[in-house]
Amino acid sequence: MSVHLVLIDALNLIRRIYAVQERPFLLNNELAENTKQQVLFNTEKACEQALRNIVEQLQPTHALAVFDSQAPCWRYDIYPDYKKGRKKMPEHLADKLADIQDRFMKHFVDSLVSETDEADDLIATLAIKVALRGQNVTIVSTDKCFLSLLNPNIKVYDYFNRRYLDESYVLNKFSVKPNKLMDLWTLTGDNTNKIPGVAGIGQVTASELLNKYGSVKSLVNATDLKKNISEKLSQHNEQISLSRQLLTLKIDIPLGFNLKDIRLPDQNALASS
Repeated sequence: MSVHLVLIDALNLIRRIYAVQERPFLLNNELAENTKQQVLFNTEKACEQALRNIVEQLQPTHALAVFDSQAPCWRYDIYPDYKKGRKKMPEHLADKLADIQDRFMKHFVDSLVSETDEADDLIATLAIKVALRGQNVTIVSTDKCFLSLLNPNIKVYDYFNRRYLDESYVLNKFSVKPNKLMDLWTLTGDNTNKIPGVAGIGQVTASELLNKYGSVKSLVNATDLKKNISEKLSQHNEQISLSRQLLTLKIDIPLGFNLKDIRLPDQNALASS
């Protein structure tokens, strides 16, 4: 059987939908108590409709909505400033996640909720496992980290702009191929997650260096670098190692289920029943 697994980065989808629903009701950047329930109801309905659209557009055989742990993950243990300053999910939205999961389940899409792992790592683990079997995976997310996984069997889909983020998109935006993105962000840092890079090396320089030397490892060991680049790399040697560790997606998390558990019912059979 040909498999097409769709993995939904659930909080990426839900929080963006919530932001759209919340915006018309904001007053001085705050949401009045008497409008919260309306915004939450609108968000639930919009998330359910988004899921239906995703299934209709992508036609998966299997699907799963993957949620982040609400507790700090392992990255905070090795770098306490990870995601420092990022706006937390509103408590009233967090309290509604179970209801949104129930709405997803109405359409036979189960949810994976981990107590310890980030959705990024869970999605990467699932995507790689399925792709290694020669089957197809589509990750629904606007999180750039998944672009590093792109290969003939793994696609990334931006639901909000209704487009696939492919290798040509990566080359146009970052000037390197997908397999060099983690090295690129190791050098430049990842401001979204507050992961520092090598001070003084921006995207243009980093992409030029990686396209010439191939990887950060080769770059660090190169003997023909300009003096200022060599000095910067030497001064930030420990930071490079830490940033690479923080950026690297885990692909070996024990999952405790298999594909048959998340198989969708045949849509034609449902339509005729």
